[in-house]
Amino acid sequence: MHLDREHCVRAVQSKDARFDGWFFTAVLTTRIYCRPSCPVVPPKPENMTFYPSAAACQQAGFRACKRCRPDTSPGSPEWNQRADLVARAMRLIADGVVDREGVPGLAGRLGYSPRQVERQLLAELGAGPLALARAQRAQTARLLIETTALPMAEIAFAAGFSSIRTFNDTVREVFALSPSELRDRRPRSAHQAPGALTLRLPFRAPLNPDNLFGHLAATAVPGVEEWRDGAYRRTLRLPYGHGIAALAPKPDHIACRLTLSDLRDLPVAISRCRRMLDLDADPVAVDDRLRTDPFLAPLVDKAPGRRVPRTVDEAEFAVRAVLGQQVSTAAARTHAARLVTAHGTPVDDPEGGLTHLFPSPEALAEVPPDSLAMPRTRRTTFTTLVGRLADGTLHLGVESDWSEARAKLLALPGFGPWTVDVIAMRALGDPDAFLPTDLGIRRAAQELGLPGTPAALTARAAAWRPWRAYAVQYLWATDSHPINFLPV
Repeated sequence: MHLDREHCVRAVQSKDARFDGWFFTAVLTTRIYCRPSCPVVPPKPENMTFYPSAAACQQAGFRACKRCRPDTSPGSPEWNQRADLVARAMRLIADGVVDREGVPGLAGRLGYSPRQVERQLLAELGAGPLALARAQRAQTARLLIETTALPMAEIAFAAGFSSIRTFNDTVREVFALSPSELRDRRPRSAHQAPGALTLRLPFRAPLNPDNLFGHLAATAVPGVEEWRDGAYRRTLRLPYGHGIAALAPKPDHIACRLTLSDLRDLPVAISRCRRMLDLDADPVAVDDRLRTDPFLAPLVDKAPGRRVPRTVDEAEFAVRAVLGQQVSTAAARTHAARLVTAHGTPVDDPEGGLTHLFPSPEALAEVPPDSLAMPRTRRTTFTTLVGRLADGTLHLGVESDWSEARAKLLALPGFGPWTVDVIAMRALGDPDAFLPTDLGIRRAAQELGLPGTPAALTARAAAWRPWRAYAVQYLWATDSHPINFLPV
């Protein structure tokens, strides 16, 4: 974490937005905490203190700045580039596990005792799991207050509070305003239709949307995903119901429209959309490392800020990776669309052409193998995968240990290094996953003058670590192998 005092003071004095979400500045004289890029005149250095999380600021008695709204900062890149206990816990908290299952449920998913999880989070973030979940509930409450006309009682329970009194006390403590006063401050145009929310998802600049949205649109499964009116749209399977997300790139944010069957799923839907678009990445750190290779530097300089397109459902992506083995993108989409039509859960989409949720592993495990239009060996791979996902012996959630998940995948029939690495890169979120055997990567490498054999390319790519998954995006996006499929 960036908590070196001199480093933090310089970032605040220069209003450096790159560090938003890395740390928070608490002002001792005003008892307010801000993001590093807060537009107000910076306080005197002796009046600054720094915390690694908004929850830690709130626990120390500081309230959120009304000007820079630090609770809406991009998330720390740490939680998506690491696979240790703290990073996995933070991904689960963002996914709403503490609100649904409590701290024992969080600890159980991680394979540790509640006391061990509490100790680790306190040591690194200055706040335990309950305080971190409380900060997330406060942010969700603020969002609902400012963007909907829902009664406060409904907002309280949708945000995860156990009582209206706790909701009122938390909002006052965190924002120094009552829920009614927060609503009075919203713009007149903020009212939206019931169940629909329009949000701005922040990110660290630069962000190049071409490969990100282009890849998602080019591989979209009909009925589950589509490109419509300048936005990527897809259905979401969520803990309390289902939803539809529409995501469109803008110069300084991602425009996000969410339609949810249950508003309690709001924080989870936001977290999964951010994760799919890799919005919490630190592109400056990534690009600076890749620029050290003279063969990659021109690609980075030409289109900096490429992200890794990920997924909102790890099990879904693993299934789709198997469907895509040794076939074209179009054929993989056709296979997936047939499964969706036959076994997906129907949904209503009055705004577009989305018709189903992608089938769950449990539903796919019931599919008769003889009905699958694929070679016998791949059919065995498919049925083994969905069987393991359905019975819980293989889990690919945000809390997964990357090394353990890789080992379990490699043990499955029909799973080679390419399939495992693409799942690690796009489903597990490993920023260092690499695909040296991918034909497109090898051709791009040869054209650039990089080694063309997998072993030699892997050796050369050691200098790109821990960001080899991002190097893959730059190689895939070479002129001869464009991934810029962004539809007009």
